[in-house]
Amino acid sequence: MKDKILERFLRYVKIDTQSVDDVAEFPSSQKQKDLLSLLLRELNGLGISARMDNEYGYVYASIPANTKGKCKLGFIAHVDTSPAVSGKDVNPIVTADYDGGDIQLADGRKLSPAEFAELKTHVGKTIVSSDGTTLLGADDKAGVAVIMQMAETLVKNPDIKHGEIKIAFTPDEEVGRGTDFFDVKGFGADYAYTVDGGGLGELEYENFNAADVRVSVSGKSVHPGSAKGIMVNASLVLMELQSMLPAFENPAYTEGYEGFYFLESIKGECDSATSHYIIRDHDKTKFENKKALFADIVDFLNKKYGQGTVTVSITDSYYNMKEKILPHIHLIDNACLAMQRARVTPRVVPIRGGTDGARLSYEGLPCPNLFTGGYNFHGRYEYIPLEDMQKSLETVLNIIDIYKER
Repeated sequence: MKDKILERFLRYVKIDTQSVDDVAEFPSSQKQKDLLSLLLRELNGLGISARMDNEYGYVYASIPANTKGKCKLGFIAHVDTSPAVSGKDVNPIVTADYDGGDIQLADGRKLSPAEFAELKTHVGKTIVSSDGTTLLGADDKAGVAVIMQMAETLVKNPDIKHGEIKIAFTPDEEVGRGTDFFDVKGFGADYAYTVDGGGLGELEYENFNAADVRVSVSGKSVHPGSAKGIMVNASLVLMELQSMLPAFENPAYTEGYEGFYFLESIKGECDSATSHYIIRDHDKTKFENKKALFADIVDFLNKKYGQGTVTVSITDSYYNMKEKILPHIHLIDNACLAMQRARVTPRVVPIRGGTDGARLSYEGLPCPNLFTGGYNFHGRYEYIPLEDMQKSLETVLNIIDIYKER
């Protein structure tokens, strides 16, 4: 089965599905539908009932139960890759029986345990990496491959007992819009798991509360030789705003449950300037306080430079799914049991980001997140041990077994 899931994964990562920030269209790039259409064909080729939302690209599928179990269990993965690094012309490198040393990539780059210490824990495994010129796309094509291999396994082995299984593949998760048009009712699952996590054994049901912040500054540009008492340099106002945020509540200084303000982009001249922030915190009260501080800073700057100088839009993106999962904690207990059966040590960790499952949990579909086995997502040094991806598949099949009679 290792060879089959590897072949499947390598086929998927070579299809460019990079999503695009800040566009109105959905999906943000039509090329995501290339992989979604392929998955539809592959599901139908297995004899599985599947459909594609032609407007939005979602692919939904259902495998009928072969037991009397009533629980309808779903598995979800996203097809898009991050806008951070190109996903075009991905050329994976497969390093069998990894020896613990450097893996030579293209253009003089190398994947080295001197920089990525966790590589040392994968000695003897098969490492699939990018060649260093693009990302790999394990986030989340590893999850796609796991779910597709699970589907093939169930169809080709009818002796494996299971309840009704629901499958969905989504676009635009990486730009925060993966569930904008997700048909929760049509999907029809009672519970689901996203297969979109990181290293071996990760299990996640806590994520950030998240807000998107857009700032615009209207300055006063005059000749610098006669600017005294008149000029308002919009770029400097943005710099002043940044200086008033807590210096250490910054992604570079935070971990675990610690939240942050992240300046994603800034652009400006004397006359006008704009910036884009994201605000994150696991704790709802601290999250609200962060938004309030940002608004207070903007209010202070407007009092200093004149009303209307700084405008801000703060929009909540998603919330911590913990409160929606706790009433269904069996999802976590049974995922841990499934990992243990696969001889994997569960590691329940908070997501320092978001997931389709967070929003789905608030839409009535409790949906924690399972590991895929990947590392260094969104970058040129992304990699995944094949054996860990195989353990993800084993875990999914074990979860299905646990719920087969429920």
